[in-house]
Amino acid sequence: MPEPVTFPPAFLWGAATSAYQIEGAVREDGRTPSIWDTFSHTPGKTAGGEHGDIAVDHYHRYRDDVALMAELGLGAYRFSVSWPRVQPTGRGPAVQRGLDFYRRLVDELLAHGIKPALTLYHWDLPQELEDAGGWPERDTALRFAEYAQIVGEALGDRVEQWITLNEPWCSAFLGYGSGVHAPGRTDAAASLKAAHHLNLAHGLGTSALRAAMPARNTIAVSLNSSVVRTVSQDPADLAAGQRIDDLANGVFHGPMLNGVYPETLFEATSSVTDWSYVLDGDLQLIHQPLDALGLNYYTPALVSAAESAPAGPRADGHGASSYSPWPSADDVMFHQTPGERTEMGWTIDPTGLHELIMRYTSLAPGLPLYVTENGAAYDDKPDPDGHVHDPERIAYLHGHLSAVRRAIADGADVRGYYLWSLMDNFEWSYGYGKRFGAVYVDYSTLARTPKSSALWYGQAARTGELPPVTTE
Repeated sequence: MPEPVTFPPAFLWGAATSAYQIEGAVREDGRTPSIWDTFSHTPGKTAGGEHGDIAVDHYHRYRDDVALMAELGLGAYRFSVSWPRVQPTGRGPAVQRGLDFYRRLVDELLAHGIKPALTLYHWDLPQELEDAGGWPERDTALRFAEYAQIVGEALGDRVEQWITLNEPWCSAFLGYGSGVHAPGRTDAAASLKAAHHLNLAHGLGTSALRAAMPARNTIAVSLNSSVVRTVSQDPADLAAGQRIDDLANGVFHGPMLNGVYPETLFEATSSVTDWSYVLDGDLQLIHQPLDALGLNYYTPALVSAAESAPAGPRADGHGASSYSPWPSADDVMFHQTPGERTEMGWTIDPTGLHELIMRYTSLAPGLPLYVTENGAAYDDKPDPDGHVHDPERIAYLHGHLSAVRRAIADGADVRGYYLWSLMDNFEWSYGYGKRFGAVYVDYSTLARTPKSSALWYGQAARTGELPPVTTE
C-alpha cells in the first residue's frame, strides 16, 4: 500500500476565482464597463455570445459562497478586485460602494476563518483606459499604481496576501497579439509594448502597496509560466524552445526577478519592435522585492523548429486565431503532447508542475512559492439524484498535488495551493461551456452543488493528507 501523501501543517489550502467570471452585477453601485464587458458583447468574440453580466451572481450571493467554502474546509480564498467597480473609468477617486463590497467579502471570509488573498488585476481593464490606448500605453501602468494605492489603503488592514497581476502573458499576448481575449487586438508590436507596461504596472503597483499597507502584508505576482519542452535536442529545436521560453517566461520573470530582459528576447523580436519604450530606470522600477511568487500551471508546451510558418491552427492551447500570440515565432511548431486530456484539450501532466516549481526554486532561491492556479475542465453533469461525480478531476488533483509534495521534498518552499476554480463560471471566450469548478453551478437557477472533487479536496484541506483516488 503506498505511503500517504501528507503536507506540512502550515500548508495553505485554497481555491481561486476572478471578479468578471463570477460577480455579475456589472451595472450596479457605480461600476463602469471593462474590456471584457465590451469584448463579450461584441458578436463572434465568445462562444454563443455569452458574457458575464450575471455570471454566477457572486456579488449578491457571496455570503452563501463563503459559507460553502467554510463548510468544505478551505483555509484560503483567492479572489480578484474589479478595477472598474472600485475606480470607474480607471481614473479619479474610488467609489466607496464598490470598495464596500470587498470590505464585506473580506470580513465574511475572516469571520469564517478563511484567509483572503487579493489579486488586483485579473484582466478587467476599465474600458476608458483601453480607449486611451490600453496596456500598450505607458500611462496605463501609472493608472494601475493609483488603483493599487486605493485598494491597498482600503483593505490593507485586513488582507495580508496581495497579488499585483494575474497571468500578464494572457493580458499582453492573447489580448493584443492573437486577439482571443479582450480587448481583441491583433498587433504583435502592441503585444510586446503591453508586456513591458504590465511589468511596469507590477513594479509601480508593488511600490504603491508597500507605501499604503502595513509591513506585515506580503506582495506577489501570479505568472502562468510555461514549461517549454522540445521534441529533440537538435540545435534548431532548442533554439525554438529558447524563443518560446523568452516570450512565455523571460519577458516577465527576467525584469521582475532580476531587473533585466533576456538579450535573446531583444534579438528575436528586433523585426517587430526596437523596445525604445523601455526607458532609463524602468527596470529598476519593475524589479521590486517580492515576498512570494505565484505559479499558475495547467499543461506543458512541446515545440520544434519549422522550415516555414506552420499551416492550420496552433496546438499551443491558447484558442483559435489566425493571429499569433508569439511575436517573431511564426517558424516555431507547437505539438500536442501525448496523454489524456481535459475538456480544454490540455494534456494532463503533473511532472510539468514539479518541473516548474523546481525551476523557480532555482531562479529565485529563498522566495516562497504558491501554486495560485491549477485545475481542470470536464463535462460535469448531475446524476438523477442531483449529485455531481467527477472522478477525473479527483485523479487530476491527486496527481498535481502529489507533484507539489514531491517538490517540497526536493527542497522547494511551496507554501500553498489554490484550486482553479472554486465553482463553475464564465470561462472567458469559451463562455459557460467549460466547467473548471469544484462546485457545480446550474446556470438556469444558479444553485451551487459541491462535486465529488470539492468534498475530496475539502478532506485534504482539513487533514493535510490526500485522500485516496476513488472512481465514484
